[in-house]
Amino acid sequence: MATAAQWIAGSRPRTLPMAVAPVLIGAAAAFAQPRHFGWFAYAPLAETTYSPPSEAVTAQLIAALLALVVSLALQVGVNYANDYSDGVRGTDDDRVGPMRLTGSGAAKPAQVKAAAFGSFGVAGLAGLGIVLLTGQWWLIIAGVICVLAAWWYTGGSKPYGYMGLGEIMVFIFFGLVATLGTSYAVIETAAARGVEAEFPLTTALVGAVSHGLIASALLMANNVRDIPTDREAGKLTLAARVGQRPARWGYCLMLVIAVVIPLAFPLTGDSLWFLLVMLSWLVVLRPVRIMWPYRKTLPKGPALIPVLQQTSVVGLVFAATYSAALLLQANV
Repeated sequence: MATAAQWIAGSRPRTLPMAVAPVLIGAAAAFAQPRHFGWFAYAPLAETTYSPPSEAVTAQLIAALLALVVSLALQVGVNYANDYSDGVRGTDDDRVGPMRLTGSGAAKPAQVKAAAFGSFGVAGLAGLGIVLLTGQWWLIIAGVICVLAAWWYTGGSKPYGYMGLGEIMVFIFFGLVATLGTSYAVIETAAARGVEAEFPLTTALVGAVSHGLIASALLMANNVRDIPTDREAGKLTLAARVGQRPARWGYCLMLVIAVVIPLAFPLTGDSLWFLLVMLSWLVVLRPVRIMWPYRKTLPKGPALIPVLQQTSVVGLVFAATYSAALLLQANV
């Protein structure tokens, strides 16, 4: 029977910052928007009592926290689901990375599968809280799609993670959907209480694209490490398909482009606060140096494990600096 420490390790905590970052960016983009009461909030004959701004802000904070729970629970869920699916397929029989619950035999497959769906259930409950706060019932459909995407990464009869589509789906769901979805939840929560703000499409989208690239780079680094074992198991990830050097090029390009994109704001005359993002360049250099495709000797296998943690740090530093820039320029 797996110990608590093994279950925690099985949740792959090094990947969790990638679930925190998009929520931080999306919430900051929403809170940076100017807010005002809608015309109906002042209607003297209206029978409805509208919440004051302070209560609306509190509700927005709750929506952001619920979005964080959704993101973290989905990340843990997809990690357990990946552990289960790869384990029963035999993909993890000869691992070079951290221990896996199913592949190592530390936990029964049914237990790991239950942990995955339990995590998805937590995400669903938190998502329902967002639906109640915003009044946007169509978000339930979006939540179901996210859960299905998480399961089908390595689950089902034709997992897209085995077809080289993992990075694309990570970019979409942990980049675009998570970031823009958080902004939408925060904005609509306020709107439901008579406090209106425009959706921060430009700033949220730039943050979403950048974070999506960083999250995709993290998956690419993981798959570069596993190229030999994945090929043997028939798991044809993008890295396994294109090979070591092209995959490493992809990793480096995604990471560098991600931390450069926001500089378009100050270069086009917007706030100089976005130059704060340049601080993330300091933590980009180390993983790029390890993954650089033209080294005489390419680090492989366990030597690439530190890159995962370093890429997570890049994601957090980028999210912190970009979010700070959003909030600071809004108060200038």
